[in-house]
Amino acid sequence: MIETGKTVGFEYTLSLSDGTVVESNVGGDAFSYVHGERQILPALEEALVGLAVDDTKQVTLEPDDAYGEVNPEAFQEVPIAQIPEDARVAGTILGAEGYDGPIRVHEVRDDTIVLDFNSLLAGKTLTFDIRIISLD
Repeated sequence: MIETGKTVGFEYTLSLSDGTVVESNVGGDAFSYVHGERQILPALEEALVGLAVDDTKQVTLEPDDAYGEVNPEAFQEVPIAQIPEDARVAGTILGAEGYDGPIRVHEVRDDTIVLDFNSLLAGKTLTFDIRIISLD
């Protein structure tokens, strides 16, 4: 059974409240983590306690238990010249040296671009459909 210190392998499908599938590893390699080391969302980790190999569980997390609400302070306006021309489209995902998270183009204005540094899943209710594959 899943408990602190166990290495857990699971397959999952992550979807939004409207049913849109965000990602899935079903049919691929299991996702592995060490239980109790906060390598996954804490609320998800807590929901898996006590499960065994081949157990399935659906876990729904509200934004506060997942990636938080959208933070209005995580938007930044930059001069349009700082963004490559082919990336000047709302929804484009950018990266930056020294910054680990994704940066999304939120809005394109005449002379500026509004960038969103929130997690792509901020403000979203997430549903994980999980099957435990392995326990070590």
